[in-house]
Amino acid sequence: MMITKKELLPCPVAVTIQIIGTKWKILIIKELLYGTKRFSELKRAIYCTQKVLTSNLKELEKDGIILRKVYAQVPPKVEYSLTDIGNTLKPLVEDMAEWGKYYKSLV
Repeated sequence: MMITKKELLPCPVAVTIQIIGTKWKILIIKELLYGTKRFSELKRAIYCTQKVLTSNLKELEKDGIILRKVYAQVPPKVEYSLTDIGNTLKPLVEDMAEWGKYYKSLV
């Protein structure tokens, strides 16, 4: 795991947003809560461009949220999974899903 030293904001809520605050990152995390995925599976599940997915995966890996495993084979095989730190986000994602359901019921 490769957590980078970065300037973290003083507010804990702001730190959370700083690390997982884009819609793509939270959707990647949501998908990986169901288990290890390959790049193409993630791309299909969250409907984003290859560039956007690659960029967000690199950031999540640098921050220690996901693990990228490369298999030495032809053709190359790469799998992504959540680290122990990434798995601690499960309650947050579940709460977001519940709140989203609640909000949708109001409108």
